[in-house]
Amino acid sequence: MPTIPQAILAKAIQRGPDKSTCPSEIARELFPADWRKHMQEVRDAAIELQQEGKVSITQKGRPVDTENIIGPVRIKMNSP
Repeated sequence: MPTIPQAILAKAIQRGPDKSTCPSEIARELFPADWRKHMQEVRDAAIELQQEGKVSITQKGRPVDTENIIGPVRIKMNSP
């Protein structure tokens, strides 16, 4: 089973820089029985990947301040 960061990166690469994924998709794939319990772990991993410059986290198509996330977000590859 892949780690959470590996799963996020794999999904982002699969979707490409023009499409995004919801963190819940990652949680559902990795933890189908109790995915809601793991949502914060997925968000935390996505934030780390953004800080490393590997992905972008957006809300309504715009970059989001990861210190103040309120509501749903999307994860996508950075544009080249």
